[in-house]
Formats: sequence, structure tokens, C-alpha cells
Amino acid sequence: MLGWLFPPSCPCDTAAKSWVEERLEWLAGEFEDSAFSGRRIVLPTPEFFPDPYDGSKKAVRKMLDRVCEYMDVPPDLVALKFVADAGKIWLVNDAGQYLPGAAGTYEEGERKFVIRIDKSGLDDPMGLVGTIAHELAHVRLLGESRIMREAFDNELLTDLTVVHFGLGVFLANTPRNWDSLYGKWPDSDMLKPEYMTPPMFGWALAHLAWFRGEERPEWARHLNGGARANLKQGLRYLLATADSWHRPPRLRRGGK
Repeated sequence: MLGWLFPPSCPCDTAAKSWVEERLEWLAGEFEDSAFSGRRIVLPTPEFFPDPYDGSKKAVRKMLDRVCEYMDVPPDLVALKFVADAGKIWLVNDAGQYLPGAAGTYEEGERKFVIRIDKSGLDDPMGLVGTIAHELAHVRLLGESRIMREAFDNELLTDLTVVHFGLGVFLANTPRNWDSLYGKWPDSDMLKPEYMTPPMFGWALAHLAWFRGEERPEWARHLNGGARANLKQGLRYLLATADSWHRPPRLRRGGK
């Protein structure tokens, strides 16, 4: 009724909007089987995580094996290690801003991919799922030589890969971005985050619902309030304008 007064808008700035669309198109070419093509969306429910969780190494390993299944990574290729950084010295950048520690890290070992998890995050199982999914996305991108570590959008693309495989709810609820890690988009004066921001997750998840033909996605109830608002804003804009380089097959010319 008041659409003229409050027209739909994209939750992202123009640089982030274009990046999300271009990289979603790229991911579709790299991984045909995805949540965008009908694969199940993984949610924080017993259906997807039925195992008891007590923060033990055994429980975390079981969780990692399940996330490996959802990310199409053979569990036998992944070694899990734990680190404790609670007493580390905090560093600052040139602007005097604190540089955050990593909840998880990825490394290529001689025989296996090595994922290290900070023990401080073991009391948040659903946040831990997001961390594990992010590190396994590194396996799919860096470990399978799809991108180089030096790529300007390495961490951004890793976050987006998690969305592509259907685990975006976990990262959208616990996004990792800090003022100290902002740079500039290539050939632009616009700020570029190191990791995806809440509006970027909203725009990516809006595409996911759009591709699946879901005007009111049931899985949105598993998002926190801010993440759900970004999704709704992005989906409203897509349904009203179809303004994206990454479009569902049903909307492409000739149905292709």
C-alpha cells in the first residue's frame, strides 16, 4: 500500500551487491549440486545434528564429520586439532584497532587437511558449526585448487561457499567482521570487509530463497532478528525487481 513511500531496496552497497551476484554465478559453475539447485538447507535442528554435544573432542569430531558430509568433503581427509589462545597478546593495526583472533584455521598438511579450532568456542555448538563449515569451504576452494590463497576475496568467497552448500544460517547468525579488517574493493573507494557482513549474508540468502521459489522461506525462522530482516529486505527487492546478475534458470532468456 505504501510501496511508493518505502520502495524495496537491496541491503548491500553497490560494490558488495555486485560481488555477491558475480561470485554466486561463479560458484554455480564450480559446484552444480548446491542448495540453490535443490539440495537440503542445513538447519540447527536434531534432524541434521542428532548427536549429543558436550564440548568434548569426540563430540566436536562427530560434528565435523557431519559437516563434512554436508560440504562433500571426505572426513578421512580432515585432521582436527584444538588450540587455546585465551592468553595470547592482542595485536593492533596501524589505526590502533584490535585485530581479532581466529575461531578456526585451515592448513594443508602432508597427508590431510588440518583444521584447528579454538577451545574458547566449544561452548557454542551452532557457532562452531559455522566455524567448521567455513574451514571446510577452504578445503573446497584452496584444497581443491579452485582459487589461490592470495585472492583478494579469499575469506569472503569462503563464507559465500558455505551459503552455497546450504549452511549459511549458521554464519549469518554469527558473522565475523571487524572495523580493523576493512580494506577497499579493487578499483574502488568503497570499503571491503574481510568476511561477509550481515547485509551481504541477507543478500546471498535472499538469492537462495529466490532460486528455490520460496517467497516466505520456512527456514528463515532459524535466523536471528537482524539476519532475518536482511533476508526479507533482499528477497522483497528481488521479487519486485529481479535486479541481479545471478538469476534463477526460470527467469533467464529462453529458460537457460
